[in-house]
Amino acid sequence: MAASAGHLRPGRYLALFALIVIVLYALVFLTGNHKPTPKLGIDLQGGTRVTLTARTPDGGQPTRESLNQARQIIERRVNGIGVSGTEVLLDGNNVVITVPGEQGDQAKNLGKTAKLGFRKVVSNATQPVVPPQPNTPPPATGTPTSGAPTTPTSGAPTGTPPTAGGGGGAAAAPQQNTTPAPPSSSTPPPPASTPAPAPSDGSVDAKTAQEIQAAKAVRQNPQLIGADGQPNQELVAQAMASLTCAPNAKDPLEGNDDPKLPLVACGDNDTYKYLLEPEFLPGTEIADSTSGYDQQRGQWVVNLSFKSEGTKTWADFTSKNTGQQAAFVLDTQVVSAPNIQVAILDGNTQITGKFTQTEAKDLSDILKYGSLPLSFASSDATTVSATLGLASLQAGLIAGGIGLLVVFVYCLFYYRLLGVLTILSLALSFSLVYAVLVLLGRWIGYTLDLAGVAGLIIAIGITADSFVIYFERLKDEIREGRTFRSAVPRGWVRARRTILASDAVSFLAAAILYVIAVGDVQGFAFTLGMSTVLDLVVVYLVTHPLVAMVSTSKNAFLSNPRHLGLGAVQQVGSQRKKATSVGRANVKEA
Repeated sequence: MAASAGHLRPGRYLALFALIVIVLYALVFLTGNHKPTPKLGIDLQGGTRVTLTARTPDGGQPTRESLNQARQIIERRVNGIGVSGTEVLLDGNNVVITVPGEQGDQAKNLGKTAKLGFRKVVSNATQPVVPPQPNTPPPATGTPTSGAPTTPTSGAPTGTPPTAGGGGGAAAAPQQNTTPAPPSSSTPPPPASTPAPAPSDGSVDAKTAQEIQAAKAVRQNPQLIGADGQPNQELVAQAMASLTCAPNAKDPLEGNDDPKLPLVACGDNDTYKYLLEPEFLPGTEIADSTSGYDQQRGQWVVNLSFKSEGTKTWADFTSKNTGQQAAFVLDTQVVSAPNIQVAILDGNTQITGKFTQTEAKDLSDILKYGSLPLSFASSDATTVSATLGLASLQAGLIAGGIGLLVVFVYCLFYYRLLGVLTILSLALSFSLVYAVLVLLGRWIGYTLDLAGVAGLIIAIGITADSFVIYFERLKDEIREGRTFRSAVPRGWVRARRTILASDAVSFLAAAILYVIAVGDVQGFAFTLGMSTVLDLVVVYLVTHPLVAMVSTSKNAFLSNPRHLGLGAVQQVGSQRKKATSVGRANVKEA
């Protein structure tokens, strides 16, 4: 049997709700160093979203482990930008980078593999397609440095002469140590290949995989360098002829070369082609990387320092190869190929390559945070201006305000004072939703986007539907001849089953949509499911206790059924009760 409204103790329910609200807003205002506002997506505040599609050399699916490792490295690179609110997420086989605000242009370059390695130069040849600039010497000038530069140099990518201190010794004059590989007349070179774009599912298509393997077979042929260390002129000529060095040319081997094999690669500015020995020092041995402006050279440079093992390897190599060239190879392209004039024992080295300030900083950050285990293609890049984001936010708020206004007008017209309770319950429900959104943004990085706003607007209808179910059940009880006070507990017992079933269906639909959907649709499902759960909290702890308080009130205005929108049904109930009484009297007389 249902408990009477007087035994409900609505004050306890309202006090519990008030405690929940106080705790939530204490967490909002007293924890964290952030503003008490939800974290907004780029479609509401402006920013850049870049989707990177993973590629593997064999065309297969990338492993989850490699994707997670790539995500962590990219996340460190993103954090290096210094913009708060950035996030890096896995979406299937894609990595999605989101940078809010107007500083997201750098995010478009964060998918560079940054596979750095150090190789010894065997020979180089001038690129015939892109002629060198006037007065540009061969790329063998300059040296890696162990300290600050002493004399400026010009021309192709170079290292920096070492200083007299720091283990570098005195700088020698720049030297040239090149052996151009002449083209072969006996064997025609294979045609250059251009890789096809990677498909959106994160795998490399068959054509691109074939081009990668074909490029490896020619440009990483183990027989390019003989056992005596001398180049095979015929194979080298074929490899160099197959390689197109141009500003917009895409290298199939980018980030996919084998460090254990020789390599034919383009030089910086696409002016030279190099034959390189297998890698003798991997980029993973870099301990730190910074960018700076070389006053003597008048150019931006990248300064490297090695770990202990890398320092030993680099010192040993520079000691044994004085007068030779060492190539700094980044993503299968020679960034700098300086002459080694003295041994560098302290592990401090400098990369020069005619960088701009931004390019030097980007390269420094990429080298500092590590190379990616996969190569990536930028399959999508979206930039939303802050103005457009503000307009979208305003449109979402206006849509939500109109929805609330329509619900308010309907409730006031149809339920009158009960409609006022509905409005109050909706306002308290919004206070819960707002606090939870702020905290979720801080704790799990949840961002509210336009799809999420749509979910919140639809949730207004779900919350109002719970009130309608309850109030209509009250009408049914009153039609049966019960008073408003006695109808409240009975109507609640019957209504809550329907409310639970309705909200359970809505939550289940939102949960399934969240699991099977991706991207913005997940934001819609998340806010819809969250609002559905909070709807139950408000109905149980606020709406029902308030209705029970009104039903037991001794205030004639509050307890008057006409003011509650129940006047018509009360008349029906009274007539039905009177008819029932007359029928019973007739039965007794008979």
